[in-house]
Amino acid sequence: MTAEKPTELHYNAQLPLSQALLLPRIAIENTMPTLDGGQFAVKAVAGQDITVTSKVFADGHDKMAVRIRWRGEGDDAWRSATMDELGNNGWQGSFTVPEQGRYVFCIEAWIDQFASFRYELEKKHTAGVPVSLELQEGRSYVQQAAERSEGQLSEDLAALHHELSGLLETEQVALFLHQRSADLMAEADLRPYLSLSPEYPLDVERDLAQFASWYELFPRSITDDKARHGTFNDVHARLPMIQDMGFDVLYFPPIHPIGRAHRKGPNNSLTAGPNDPGSPYAIGSSDGGHEAIHPELGTRDDFRRLVAAAAEHGLEIALDFAIQCSQDHPWLKQHPGWFNWRPDGTIKYAENPPKKYQDIVNVDFYAADAIPSLWTELRDIVVGWVEEGVKIFRVDNPHTKPLPFWQWLIADVRALYPEVMFLAEAFTTPAMMARLGKVGYTQSYTYFTWRNTKYELSTYLSELNESPLRECYRPNFFVNTPDINPAFLHESGRAGFLIRAALATMGSGLWGMYSGFELCEAAPVPGKEEYLDSEKYEIRPRDFTAPGNIIAEIAQLNRIRRQNPALHTHLGLKIYNAWNDNILYFGKRSADGSNFILVAVSLDPHNVQEAHFELPLWELGLPDDAETQGEDLMNGHRWTWYGKSQFMRIEPWNQPFGIWRITTG
Repeated sequence: MTAEKPTELHYNAQLPLSQALLLPRIAIENTMPTLDGGQFAVKAVAGQDITVTSKVFADGHDKMAVRIRWRGEGDDAWRSATMDELGNNGWQGSFTVPEQGRYVFCIEAWIDQFASFRYELEKKHTAGVPVSLELQEGRSYVQQAAERSEGQLSEDLAALHHELSGLLETEQVALFLHQRSADLMAEADLRPYLSLSPEYPLDVERDLAQFASWYELFPRSITDDKARHGTFNDVHARLPMIQDMGFDVLYFPPIHPIGRAHRKGPNNSLTAGPNDPGSPYAIGSSDGGHEAIHPELGTRDDFRRLVAAAAEHGLEIALDFAIQCSQDHPWLKQHPGWFNWRPDGTIKYAENPPKKYQDIVNVDFYAADAIPSLWTELRDIVVGWVEEGVKIFRVDNPHTKPLPFWQWLIADVRALYPEVMFLAEAFTTPAMMARLGKVGYTQSYTYFTWRNTKYELSTYLSELNESPLRECYRPNFFVNTPDINPAFLHESGRAGFLIRAALATMGSGLWGMYSGFELCEAAPVPGKEEYLDSEKYEIRPRDFTAPGNIIAEIAQLNRIRRQNPALHTHLGLKIYNAWNDNILYFGKRSADGSNFILVAVSLDPHNVQEAHFELPLWELGLPDDAETQGEDLMNGHRWTWYGKSQFMRIEPWNQPFGIWRITTG
């Protein structure tokens, strides 16, 4: 008995003729910007020019017409723009998305019969080949176009046909090749073999989604006495200085009632004294849950007044959305089915080994009683704060909650309030961080916090400018957080803080800092990247005028960002040559080319660093010996550069970086 041969699998299975005849003759491939074949929306901001590229080709040598079509998701009418041929089957075009909302675009292509005719006519005529038959063919095309058209177009084409019929051959060639003839025939084109790509979505947000400076503070610490809990009303006094430093977003950790059960004491100790405030991330008490305000911070009216006062200072309030509960949260009694209980009736507290959060328990999104009530409750909480004037949410550990939940919640909230933005506090794997962007997160925390060497920074900054991250992920370069006291800052002194501030402000359109960074606070828990006497567990009054602060430098960095469009995004960053591994040298140029910023940062906070470096004259279309002008944007000093090769010296005790605007005028 002979064994039967296994059936072989073929990717090109037999195709019935009836199906083959329906396949598009024109191939449209590798369209960008897209994400996962259009499964997710590419990110953009209002007013942005969207540059679209694609590979479009067909059999033979006929000319093709290729256009972009786009519309707002709620619009009936499509708009379109011509794409230009780049060679090697490449095509490129652009369109502008004027306002926030959802858009879709696609590519359409067809064989352009008249353009093909014009191309062959011009070639043959130039080569001296007889073209009488071609001219007859061309006149026939025009006559047919006139017959199938209506109104003014039909009249214009008939007039063109009549004019052609009375001209000499050379004159006919000239008229066929005239742009007006091409325009008329294009308007009457039958679009043979018309092919359409899939529709690709765009998520267009407001400018603050791409360009913003975040400042984080604990309202309870805005006090002059550690024994007195700060309030929303106390924060008013800080608004002018935060505005003067150039920040756009004022972000508060959770402002909700804090649980008493298992409350943490100073330095995350397991025992809290009667007056210890506890961690604001242990959300919920008899005073309420995520919808409520911690009584010691003030009333809801106090919060509303603070939101309005912040707006008067050019600041938007961002709130923390932390989906976790203290063991005193009302949900544990009202909705016990939203949690996983152990056989002995206890509930497991949160952990992120080696960290333990005995004061926090987590909900179960897929518990039988949680679907859909927990999901809709969380959505309603967000909407409730939006209705109080909050349009920005920093989300705590979103990668530990289901992706389908975020995809639904963000879309549902933004369908009502498209201006709402979500920042993912996700320090996890690259794939998960990218996916959070794809399912709707406006921006994300990043690995920047732990990138210190020239190689690490160069690699990471380049990755952020490449697909797919450039289409789905907006990096917010936080220099520190209440949870992260970066090791680089522990012993680097004032120069180290300036280094990280320069890298963050110049490297991305989005950056953030947690209160105390401007005072160069760096005392760590020994051996850990955590703050000693962490503000998460105690009230921390500060003297914001203390000697050695870098407030003026931060204000100038933010001023430089505002004044230079090249710095309004992380995109377009290029690493340039500086021959010293302790100096990172990069540049950014605005889309129209008018604004060109060069940045050199010493990564050594202790020693002088020197390097020969190259001015990117090739990007300006200049020869290697060209003359250019430089301006130091930190102090206003100006000079003239001669040639491509230059030299720099950076002294960290003066200023550990240089930010220069290069011009040719």
